[in-house]
Amino acid sequence: MVRNSTSPAKATWTGMVPVDDTALAVTDTGGTGIPVVYLNGHFATQGYWRRVIADLGTAWRHITYDERARGRKSKRSADYSFEAAVRDVDAVLAARGVDRALVVGWSYGAFVGAHWASRNPDRCLGAVLVDGAQPYDWLTEEMEQGIRKFFQRMGWFMPLLRPTGLTPRMTAEQMANSNIEVGNLARERELGPVLDDITVPVRYVLASGTSFGSKGDEQERIRAGLDPVFERKPNIKLSAKVASNHGAILRKDSPAVAEAVREVAALDRAGR
Repeated sequence: MVRNSTSPAKATWTGMVPVDDTALAVTDTGGTGIPVVYLNGHFATQGYWRRVIADLGTAWRHITYDERARGRKSKRSADYSFEAAVRDVDAVLAARGVDRALVVGWSYGAFVGAHWASRNPDRCLGAVLVDGAQPYDWLTEEMEQGIRKFFQRMGWFMPLLRPTGLTPRMTAEQMANSNIEVGNLARERELGPVLDDITVPVRYVLASGTSFGSKGDEQERIRAGLDPVFERKPNIKLSAKVASNHGAILRKDSPAVAEAVREVAALDRAGR
């Protein structure tokens, strides 16, 4: 059963969407505009998209949700795998009666968006991938051990923030495993074929400088992993390279993300 609440003053729907052994907190602004589904950063929440949504305005149908055990309301699960995250896109769209949508993903959500677009060419109107889904072999054995140690150290602190929705209701081991899984998925031999299989318009918006945990020019080298993709895939292009860093891009450069959404939507309309 989908539980929901609506206000008679507006069409926005909020509720819980059951999927597998859990339920996700979903917000859908409704209306007849192009459906846009927003895919969050690894441990981020749907609130991160509010500036992009405001920049696009009410002519679009905005669908946001908190992933498993994220935010204040989404429930825990026995499965926090990447494949579960991709399945959840389908579950949310099905629950809201949406067959075709434009996907916008930031960081971890960019990986989810890329995989969903590659698997659903007839359902995906296009994709905007924000500083994520860059094919690069960055995960070393040393890096993997560093990830595990970091979450072990933070294990005592994160539960204190869970009531605020700022940290997920996952164990330190679960969070570490999820980060390591993405590192494996980012390898060129893994992500390259996924991007090559995408046939719909894709636009990247890339940040500058560092991200949390990166050192020196590491993040810029990761972003450069997209250059061969842009060269060989005419439907995948760079929409903007902005000044803000990875963590601030949705807050400081939301207009660039919104413009990329408009660009992809225009290409979809032109191709029909």
